[in-house]
Amino acid sequence: MQLTKFTHSCVRLESEGRRLLVDPGVWCESEAFQDVDDILITHEHQDHLDVDRLVQLADSRPDLVVRAPGSVTALLGDLSAAAITVAVGDRFEAAGMTVRVVGGVHAEVYGGLPACPNVGYLIEDSVYHPGDALHVPDVAVETLFVPASAPWLKLAEAIDFVRAVAPTRTYPIHDALLSKKGATITDRWFTTESGTEYLRLEPGTQVDL
Repeated sequence: MQLTKFTHSCVRLESEGRRLLVDPGVWCESEAFQDVDDILITHEHQDHLDVDRLVQLADSRPDLVVRAPGSVTALLGDLSAAAITVAVGDRFEAAGMTVRVVGGVHAEVYGGLPACPNVGYLIEDSVYHPGDALHVPDVAVETLFVPASAPWLKLAEAIDFVRAVAPTRTYPIHDALLSKKGATITDRWFTTESGTEYLRLEPGTQVDL
């Protein structure tokens, strides 16, 4: 399986010539969408979901399938025919890969908000994208995408999350809010304290999993 990291929380996984795209938000590069077969969305916020671009893509790709929680599919309008609502506990195949839905709720920023659904995706029971939450799945994870910076997140919480999941390797996502200097500090803490192999991937970087 090959991983390509794009800006913020967007990642693309490729296996046997098929491509699965996760959380292509408004900051995501256009090339992320090239030749994708299926798309997964964790929640409704624009840094994870670009409705206009998905609609444009669906116009040229009638076979496109977008899977997301109901709060997202309700927003897709003209794309609704290509959208499939998922819920925690679902298991399905996307781009030839098995996917299990976990989690359920977005992390709290303040005063109980934003209080919107957020699902995580376990891909091939080994690669985990949690969206905007720190839900620990009940399986051994080889590759974890850890949120690195957010209004709802403390660095200590993110490190504890990685230690709880105990993956083989960890790559940061949700990192567009970090300055270059801030990323250096964050990376140092993850490297020394998370207990896992940690590596920051610049947008466009590809690695084999």
